[in-house]
Amino acid sequence: MSRSLFAAVTAAALVAATAAQSHEIKAKAAEAVTASFDILSASAEAKDHLVTFTMRTRGTVGADKPAKTGHFAGSGVHAYVWPTNLDPETVGFEKGSGILAAAVTAHPDFNDEPLFANRGAEWHFHWVVLAKDPACGAAGLKVRDIEPGAKPRLPKTWPGAPIFIDSPGYRPRLGGSAVRVTVPFESAEVARSVGFDAVTTALKVNGNLHAPFLCVSGVFKVASGDLSLPGRVQAK
Repeated sequence: MSRSLFAAVTAAALVAATAAQSHEIKAKAAEAVTASFDILSASAEAKDHLVTFTMRTRGTVGADKPAKTGHFAGSGVHAYVWPTNLDPETVGFEKGSGILAAAVTAHPDFNDEPLFANRGAEWHFHWVVLAKDPACGAAGLKVRDIEPGAKPRLPKTWPGAPIFIDSPGYRPRLGGSAVRVTVPFESAEVARSVGFDAVTTALKVNGNLHAPFLCVSGVFKVASGDLSLPGRVQAK
């Protein structure tokens, strides 16, 4: 891409309200992408205030996880991510703090679910806020850092890491070529307004454990191809 992931998804979020949009996102198979991360489609369905995000891949979802290193610093994360057009305030973060994304992740070297013990290596859910940072290499994207001394608004189930992340305990469902996760919003109106894209990606914890703390280190595939957030929730 000619611009960073953050710039692309920010621009898409700004025009999403007026652009013509599809509902489900479909993508062509890409043999160069690992099958478990090769997105073929992504969709979302709303029932009252609940939204179920779904992603389908060419291979078995969840089949590939980062190699265990035995160390937190420098360790890896793999993720199935749905960037959205919603303000982070919608789920309890500081208003206007970045791009709100739903993410199903696995990382064998650490646990970040305070509601559960030692589940980091299992696929689990997070809300994250994405932000631009040129220090994160080609992707130019990170999970937003919490600056020293800052006290931003954070969800009640924030796990204590120095980044904008939430661990609400919603359980993803993986089976065959599909991963699904159902999340609540404050109202049916908000649920019906969700615009989204789908991305498979790798992230890496900073080896020195300081900002940028968690960078996007590699993008496997973007469902739309350009992060234009073409997905729209369908009423169930």
